[in-house]
Amino acid sequence: MRRVRFRWPDDLQPIWAPRQPELSIAANAVSMLMPHMEPYVVASVRSQVDELRETDPELAEAATAYVAQEAQHHAQHRRFNDIMVRHYPGLVRVERAMAWVFAKLRRRSPRFGLAFAAGFECIAFIAARWVDRRQSLLRDADPTATTLFLWHLAEEVEHKEVAFDVYEASGGGRIRYLWATWVAGVVLATFALACTWVMLWSERRFWRPGAHLKLLVWSVSFIFVALPAMITSALPGHHPRNLANPVGLEHWLDNLDPETSTVPEWALP
Repeated sequence: MRRVRFRWPDDLQPIWAPRQPELSIAANAVSMLMPHMEPYVVASVRSQVDELRETDPELAEAATAYVAQEAQHHAQHRRFNDIMVRHYPGLVRVERAMAWVFAKLRRRSPRFGLAFAAGFECIAFIAARWVDRRQSLLRDADPTATTLFLWHLAEEVEHKEVAFDVYEASGGGRIRYLWATWVAGVVLATFALACTWVMLWSERRFWRPGAHLKLLVWSVSFIFVALPAMITSALPGHHPRNLANPVGLEHWLDNLDPETSTVPEWALP
């Protein structure tokens, strides 16, 4: 678990990737979900740790580290999101809807929560690979904001199989896993779209066809990567460890400075 510190300037602009403003908005939209989705995922995995200590101490240790990493993620995104809400007050209503949905999800069975966690991690890993192949989109972006998102994605690569292993240790079930993965995908897509529309409207970009076209192209390209992986991940014999890690993110976190709790700011040559 890495305790990473991000210092946000008071004048941080929400369009932190000036060459690709739509990318900033899309990333901000996903960030808004993290303080709602990740506590649910953390609670689901944490609920199994005590039992795992009796049956599989090694997995229990990995699950504990996973929980610590995810807790760091949503705490850091919460701070970033507070800045976004100051710029876009309309996001408050979307946050209320997210809180309501995740309150409903918490009433589902613990096993569904574990399947949801495993499915969400599959989607997050796919996002890491998608971003890694499109690093050029981040050229001239604010280094601290960029580092926040890439630090998060790099740790998703690092713990890509933990939630899946915990789910399987609890009894698993491929059909439940596939269903929960689809639910995670729908929740993520729905609220990311809602937040994106709020920000596009505030930035006076909502009626620009080019902005929607760019977002559509990125979305379609992500779906073409995500759908096969989501379906394959539900097949018997599949395990996340078989997925190839993105080259750019795989070892970047090896450069963490433990004394300053900082990772190197992302920079393109």
